Amino acid sequence: MAIELYLVRHANTAFNADGRLRGLADPPLDDVGERQAAAAAAALSWTAAASILSSPLQRAARTAEIIADTMGIEHHVDARFNDRDYGFWTGHRKSEVLAEWGTVDAAPGVEPTESVLARVLPALDDLAEHTSDSTPLIVVTHDAVIRPVMKRLDPAIALTVPTGSYQRLSYSQGQWQIDLVDQQPQI
Repeated sequence: MAIELYLVRHANTAFNADGRLRGLADPPLDDVGERQAAAAAAALSWTAAASILSSPLQRAARTAEIIADTMGIEHHVDARFNDRDYGFWTGHRKSEVLAEWGTVDAAPGVEPTESVLARVLPALDDLAEHTSDSTPLIVVTHDAVIRPVMKRLDPAIALTVPTGSYQRLSYSQGQWQIDLVDQQPQI
């Protein structure tokens, strides 16, 4: 049986608009983010998903709530889909971190990508293994979760993962595959 999974990036916050690393900081959606979440809800409403999971951070949880309310489905929080911990660099402009360290990965105290994958990939496999029918699944999470998952599945993939966008994966015969990338509903 094939399972469809929609990985949704949370909608916009003031930190996104200012180019700041969000990580475990918990800024709310801004006005643009509220509209992006509503657009994502409208775009995903045809999927007939039975429930939606999200990171516990309010930007992801609020995006999920808007989608869940629009679709009339349940929303559950799963901490395994939490954002990457940027440590000291949380709240700093990404451009400043890149200027000093070359990559975010090189900055001291940043959660390694492999650590993110070590919690997220088993969570995705759990979803696939415990879904008893072919009802689509929706997970609202973060760029720092979506990007490494997609790169693990296809290292050559080109993607931008804008706020409020979604990716569609499918799971069949023990394998995840990428079906759609960077689907960005218009607000």
